[in-house]
Amino acid sequence: MGDKKGNWKGKTFNRSKKDENTLDSKINDTESDHSPIDQSLNPDSSSDKKHTGKTVKKQQEETSLKKEIAPVDQEADVIRLNKYLSKAGLCSRREADALIAAGDVSVNGEIIKELGVKVKLTDQISFKDKVLTLEKLRYVLLNKPKDSITTMDDTHDRRTVMEFVTNACEERIYPVGRLDRMTTGLLLLTNDGELAKKLTHPSHQIKKTYLAILDKPLSSEHLNMLLSGIELEDGITQFDTIEYDNSNDKTKVIVSLHSGKNRIVRRMFAGLSYRVEKLDRISFAGLSKGDLTRGKWRFLNDKEVGFLKMLK
Repeated sequence: MGDKKGNWKGKTFNRSKKDENTLDSKINDTESDHSPIDQSLNPDSSSDKKHTGKTVKKQQEETSLKKEIAPVDQEADVIRLNKYLSKAGLCSRREADALIAAGDVSVNGEIIKELGVKVKLTDQISFKDKVLTLEKLRYVLLNKPKDSITTMDDTHDRRTVMEFVTNACEERIYPVGRLDRMTTGLLLLTNDGELAKKLTHPSHQIKKTYLAILDKPLSSEHLNMLLSGIELEDGITQFDTIEYDNSNDKTKVIVSLHSGKNRIVRRMFAGLSYRVEKLDRISFAGLSKGDLTRGKWRFLNDKEVGFLKMLK
């Protein structure tokens, strides 16, 4: 069907306002026809005993009539189109607005370009001819093993992180961010596009903590330099915190940072002539491994999901 731009703003696929006003008028007429009911129920009225049964019955009929002609579509059954796309796991709400404006989204076969449109949960929503459905949101935490690629599939037939969560759920989940092939540790996978966008966007400053094992002891001078900031090819970068994991073994250090730059931890140490032999992400956005062993996964609990959604 053709482009209906300009005809959808502020509308839904619900009963029209005119129809609702007509129905409200019918309700009011019904109420005025039976206005003496309240008086007839007065316990001091002598005719009360004769008419109580009838008046109660009429009240019940009124209630039944109101229920019958009240609008069937409640606010809970209506959702903004951009939120629908986000809940379907397609993208974040902001990205959804761009897709809508580009004419890539249709509702019941009609292309929608207006922002702010509301749809019913029973409407057919499509993105580039692919019908979307509202899936249950899933949050899977994987303890990634080394020698695995953080991608959905690999053209070189290398092992991917998806192989470890194959049976986690029926919904299609995606990695949030990425870990290098030889880096181990926490990796979140989800079909919640809005949350994934928040956890990876630089403006949200999501904290990551790593245990790094170096090829040689880290000097206290270099430790302070990494904390103050060193200059790399893409600008000055610094760790938020850095400390020795064991005072007797200065090859093991724990670092935390908010930067999401590619291979940033390895590059920072390489900038001071250290080689990272092992790198393990032990915390991500407040989530920790606990007793989750390498190559295993678990679902986040409600408290953890709620915490992630409250992050700003």
